[in-house]
Amino acid sequence: MQTTSNDFHPVIAVIGLGYVGLPLARLFATKYPVVGYDIDISRVSELNQGHDLTLEVDDTDLQSVLQQNADFSEPGLYCSSSLQDIARCNFFIITVPTPVDKHNQPVLLPLLKASEAVGKVLKQSDIVIYESTVNPGVTEEECVPVLEKVSGLCFNEDFFVGYSPERVNPGDKTRSIATIKKVTSGSTPEVAHKVDALYASVITAGTHLAPSIKVAEASKVIENSQRDINIAFVNELAKIFNLLDIDTQEVLKAAGTKWNFLPFQPGLVGGHCIGVDPFYLATKAQEVGYHPEIILAGRRLNDSMGSYVAGEVVRHMLLKDIRVKEAEILIMGITFKENCPDVRNTRVIDVIDSLKQYQTRIQVYDPWADPLEVEKEYGLQIVTELPERRFDAIVLAVAHETFLQADFSKLRKDPSLLYDVKGILGEQADERL
Repeated sequence: MQTTSNDFHPVIAVIGLGYVGLPLARLFATKYPVVGYDIDISRVSELNQGHDLTLEVDDTDLQSVLQQNADFSEPGLYCSSSLQDIARCNFFIITVPTPVDKHNQPVLLPLLKASEAVGKVLKQSDIVIYESTVNPGVTEEECVPVLEKVSGLCFNEDFFVGYSPERVNPGDKTRSIATIKKVTSGSTPEVAHKVDALYASVITAGTHLAPSIKVAEASKVIENSQRDINIAFVNELAKIFNLLDIDTQEVLKAAGTKWNFLPFQPGLVGGHCIGVDPFYLATKAQEVGYHPEIILAGRRLNDSMGSYVAGEVVRHMLLKDIRVKEAEILIMGITFKENCPDVRNTRVIDVIDSLKQYQTRIQVYDPWADPLEVEKEYGLQIVTELPERRFDAIVLAVAHETFLQADFSKLRKDPSLLYDVKGILGEQADERL
């Protein structure tokens, strides 16, 4: 590989300005010229006005790096929907979503479309870095051929690739992207060191240079698979202890006094990582002739928790002599996790759908969620202000901090049920998972 401007003057394009791409683009923009590219024109317009609807980047931090045009002479961030604006970049970092379809099969279309877009502006000695979660092998076996075909360039001769899996935790304001150690890799030893050095220049927690792209890909996909399996275990414990009339939270508290007991909690497992990534690994395992029993069993159990929670709510309502049919039920929270507006792949919807089968009347309240997004995604109308009426049952489904301030006495009929899925209400709750 010949010495080029890549060695000393990175000009970075970040492709996809969502929960992963925007924080990364802002961080790099504190040190390098960065163009943030997204096909969503309204998203780009919003960001260029200095506001991030996902709330992952504080408006002040975003505005401090924003530029009104693509000025490659100094650090800063310019957001654009025009491919022409990234044509002068020499590092392209792809951070688009990698979801699954209704059959839980990996959907690589966004990744391949992003590769096509980059391929149209790819030049001699450019480096393309992928951050999206994928099966081991996807970067080199699926993405690189697209780059070669569209650009007409030769892999590892004319252009190069790297893989550095994202480690963004949506809604977490204590672990910023710079404070989470980053795994890096490259398609040649020299490129691997360049990719590592690029990230090391902004990631204060440091980097870990993996020996190959496949190792880096695999390291990402098992992170959330491991977490999924551990949560499945405690979800199964919750089901068992409920049958035994034992408080699961008290059991976990007692077991947690041992130094090596892992502090996982039962609950609904959704989102675009934990509820998705295991299927990527499982699909790859099946392609090579291995059936991953534990991974898929964990997924099945966690995917069953929505209907289980609904069943428990109905059971406890009946035990309290609360009429279920036409009962008014308040669902508190629709996002996939606490203190975050992201509703993608939320499993709260499973609780709602199951309760509707009992002909209940559901009201969903979530001050974090965008009502328009929820209606578009799930056909569900929600409110962002706490209703001023009483309910037959209240289900706290998401542990938003604001919910701790609620006066539940003003929300409850007599009799009524307060069911705490997340175990945050203590003695206020009648029942908890």
